[in-house]
Amino acid sequence: MTNQGHRRKPVGFVGLWLALTMPCVALCAAEPTSGVLSTNRPGSAGGAANPPVQDAWHKLLFPGVTINVQERCVDVECSVCLHQGELELVACTKGTKEHESILAMEAKPMHIHAALLLLGAKPGSPARRQQLEGQAERWIDVPPNGGPVDVFLVLKGKEGEIVEYPISDFIAPSSRRSDDSTSTDKNAKFPTHTFLFAGSVLYGDGPGPRRYSSDQSGNVISLSTFGDELLCLPAIHSQDNDALMWQIHATNLPAVGSKVILRLRPRVLPASKAKEANQHPTVSVPEKVPQ
Repeated sequence: MTNQGHRRKPVGFVGLWLALTMPCVALCAAEPTSGVLSTNRPGSAGGAANPPVQDAWHKLLFPGVTINVQERCVDVECSVCLHQGELELVACTKGTKEHESILAMEAKPMHIHAALLLLGAKPGSPARRQQLEGQAERWIDVPPNGGPVDVFLVLKGKEGEIVEYPISDFIAPSSRRSDDSTSTDKNAKFPTHTFLFAGSVLYGDGPGPRRYSSDQSGNVISLSTFGDELLCLPAIHSQDNDALMWQIHATNLPAVGSKVILRLRPRVLPASKAKEANQHPTVSVPEKVPQ
């Protein structure tokens, strides 16, 4: 896990978006139902936004990112970049970590963050190291947090129809265990398609805007813990090669280079229930492959 110094802070405050996306903040304020967005499945008419706001959202300049108002999700243009091998990421930015990720994108993670905010998603913070108060030599690992976001791959079906596949369909247990043994359960599946909206971090000192770390590192949706990813799994997961427990499951995955849509659907509760509900998804990802 990347150590986060005192200059890096979670991206969950209004000041960042006032500086970066003032039109987005204005739109959020203009949307009277922003706190009660529907979580209905595609095709539902529930919770539709006001038409003027929909039109304004479509005019936002987020290259490669579309706010899908009708289906309450963010669609990101990607390409398949790997068909075989162990995974540290679900998605990265182009020119960074395609050798350990399923998908690569040209879109900026910062823009995806803004789009998720417009749909009411609640950002948290990535995993980090925190110094114990009054003990300069002692640090503890703090797990990530953030609102739940369901992750899908949108592909064409056999009849040409559009089909959402949970991203877990494309992840399988690694054939190489940390103890050099092979998993006996060849049918075991990745247990979730729900990730945390960690929201990356800002870094930099001095005059001028600070940088959004995920834009620089390429860590968009992670399986291993880097400490600056946009979306991540609950808990902390090692980056060590011997600890990588998941690999690509290429069945139904288009050929390398194919253009696909990565769909991010935040789970947004009605305002009346949000105060009562636990904001963390009940997702458990084992550190070891089930036997």
